[in-house]
Amino acid sequence: MTDDSRVWKLPASAPSPADLCEAWSKVVAGSLDVLKSSAGRAANPAAAAPYDASAPLRAFTDFATHMWSNPAQLIEAQQSAAADWMRLWSATSARFAGAETEALIAPQRGDRRFSDPAWNDEPVFDYLKQAYLLTAKRAQELVANAEGLDEGARTRAMFFTQQYLNALSPSNFAFTNPEAIRKAVETGSISLLSGLANLLADTASGGKTPVRRSSEDFELGVTLAATPGGVVHQNALMQLIQYTPVTAEVYKRPILYVPPLVNKYYLLDLQPKSSLIRWLVEQGHTVFVVSWVNPGPELGGKDIADYVRQGPVEALDAIAKATGEKSVDLFGFCMGGTLGALAAAYLAAKGESGRIASVSMIGSLLDFATLGEWSTFIEPSQVEAMEKHLDAQGVMSASELQTLFSVVRANDLIWSSVVNHYLLDREAPPSDILYWFADGAHIPAAFLKTYTRDLLRGNKLREPGGMTLGGAALDLGKIEAPLFAISLKDDHVSAWQATYDGARLWGGKTRFLLGGSGHNAGVINPPSANKHGYWNSETLPATADAWFDAAEKKDGSWWPEWQSWLSQAGKARKVKAREPRNPIEPAPGSYVMKR
Repeated sequence: MTDDSRVWKLPASAPSPADLCEAWSKVVAGSLDVLKSSAGRAANPAAAAPYDASAPLRAFTDFATHMWSNPAQLIEAQQSAAADWMRLWSATSARFAGAETEALIAPQRGDRRFSDPAWNDEPVFDYLKQAYLLTAKRAQELVANAEGLDEGARTRAMFFTQQYLNALSPSNFAFTNPEAIRKAVETGSISLLSGLANLLADTASGGKTPVRRSSEDFELGVTLAATPGGVVHQNALMQLIQYTPVTAEVYKRPILYVPPLVNKYYLLDLQPKSSLIRWLVEQGHTVFVVSWVNPGPELGGKDIADYVRQGPVEALDAIAKATGEKSVDLFGFCMGGTLGALAAAYLAAKGESGRIASVSMIGSLLDFATLGEWSTFIEPSQVEAMEKHLDAQGVMSASELQTLFSVVRANDLIWSSVVNHYLLDREAPPSDILYWFADGAHIPAAFLKTYTRDLLRGNKLREPGGMTLGGAALDLGKIEAPLFAISLKDDHVSAWQATYDGARLWGGKTRFLLGGSGHNAGVINPPSANKHGYWNSETLPATADAWFDAAEKKDGSWWPEWQSWLSQAGKARKVKAREPRNPIEPAPGSYVMKR
């Protein structure tokens, strides 16, 4: 056992009275803030919650009812769990007696909850860790292997089981986390007092998840979203940014980026070293970006049709005015890619398909048949609760959307902050991508209702003419522009197999590429970093698995592969570089600043 892993390492001296006084003062002040905020919320009751609070109970009741109808599966699971406990108890007893033992189970790759050395070096904490992991494994297997269980019920039961297991991890509690115990001893309990003050501050703020605390703040237009340019057009829903060229000549055909509504555009323009937008400008492209407004209730009536026509379609008009070019290469990320596809289908239906020369989508769904754990949130009772909330509020707030996405990645986005801020009173390392994640945006009620009804639940884009927009019947199969569909292998939002199925609905020639890493991190993959890798194939077989079997794994970033595709087939013609003319204001513009 190393000194670093020792739990009971006494400090050289007791904490100073001044430090203790300061810590207690923060706790008292936080308590008063909680009382004030609670009184305020009681006097002004909030609108209906945006979710069905009975959903977990209903999911577990359905699962339990099914299991009691087939007790043999339950008995078998109990026997397996009992055998696990006996083996673990035997191994732990042998270890306490001085014997070397093999671990029965280890955390999965990437699970950082048990990274402290004491989880392995101290027998008691090793026992707690393995007992938890074995229990979690058996619980997940019980749900996954339940014979005859409806798949929808299985998905819901698995989702809420995973949330329950995440919450019960011994790393989340002060008396079972060795690092928290060690720091409490070393600081004379000040770490726990300060952590309690942090908890009270978060409670007083009314947030649903821990507030991430970092030693460094970022500034839009200075350290993030800092690529030079200007706002050349705006309306009630968006500003259009044109970026300043850095090459003497540029590709003749401009590029238009359409971001999702739920987060702001600058995921693709983080720090200069990792900015995809800056990189595209450096490659010689004239880049335009839609920056959505952060809408308030006054825009609650704006639906998908408004966002398509006042977003990418109106942007095409502005780009033609700014450059003289009547055709662009359009690309979008996540929901932005879906909106780009809707715009392409809308223009094709109106006989204006030539305005979009090509479409690229990153982590975007067109076929919503397979939503995985996200289907938990679109069952009828959940949709009913959401719509009541939207009717009262006018928008789904950024904090509510952030909570939803955090729950799906609870260990990374919720429980890690609980441990760092409440148990250890430790600031998180600065992270541009987490700063961006926290800087979310609202979504209008009408848009979210339409998106849920027509796409998430109705999957109407899959059927030719199944969805109409502004009176035009949409048919992905009639889009002639080629498609470059980029997905991410570990995507927790848009599973790559589902995005593959959607890409096969496209009418034009389709290319599919699979990048490494997850939904956000896999996009931020500059060639200079030389990481993640990607899978590439120019074939498009019937299934995603068949595509993967035929694909070639390559090292490094997928950005150059995409750039090569953008520049081929006559697209490489160059013209004199275009400066933003008479900009309304400098980039990143005022819309992105609104919180």
